[in-house]
Amino acid sequence: MKLALLRHAQTEAAPGLCYGRTDVAVAPEAMRALAERIAPQLAQDAKIVCSPLQRCAGLAEAMAALRPGLALRHDARIAEMDLGAWEGGSWSSIDRAELDAWTRDFADARAGGSGESMRQFMQRVGSAFDEWHANGRDALWITHAGVIRAVWLLSEGVRCAERADQWPAQPIAFGEWVVVEG
Repeated sequence: MKLALLRHAQTEAAPGLCYGRTDVAVAPEAMRALAERIAPQLAQDAKIVCSPLQRCAGLAEAMAALRPGLALRHDARIAEMDLGAWEGGSWSSIDRAELDAWTRDFADARAGGSGESMRQFMQRVGSAFDEWHANGRDALWITHAGVIRAVWLLSEGVRCAERADQWPAQPIAFGEWVVVEG
């Protein structure tokens, strides 16, 4: 059984913007091009689950328009991590002491002081992952880099990154397609 994870197309956010749960837009041309590239590769009975944030939901809807009959469902559990007060600012403007405090207590400190902790985020994504696994069917999630990294850990049996150095660091390109097996 396979879970395909597709990261949304490049957003229109300024470079360096911290936008976890912020609902930033994607240029329509970029969304259309990614949908046209991916939709033909999907099985006729593909099940698509997407984050409700417009950068993912818009892509899922564009793919469904190209392939009528595809099952599509929005699921807030696979939205990006809530980064609290950091949302909407630049990463470079976040006080180094705040970032250090977050990484020192990586599992339980709330990102941006009021956002999600890693434990909360992993529990949320883990709930969706467990549901997919219990269903016993291949699926495609249209989601975010943070969710993809969380799924990598979950697929290895890690329910929470307790330390910052346990969090997967490899880059995930916009529009990248990753597959895990369950």
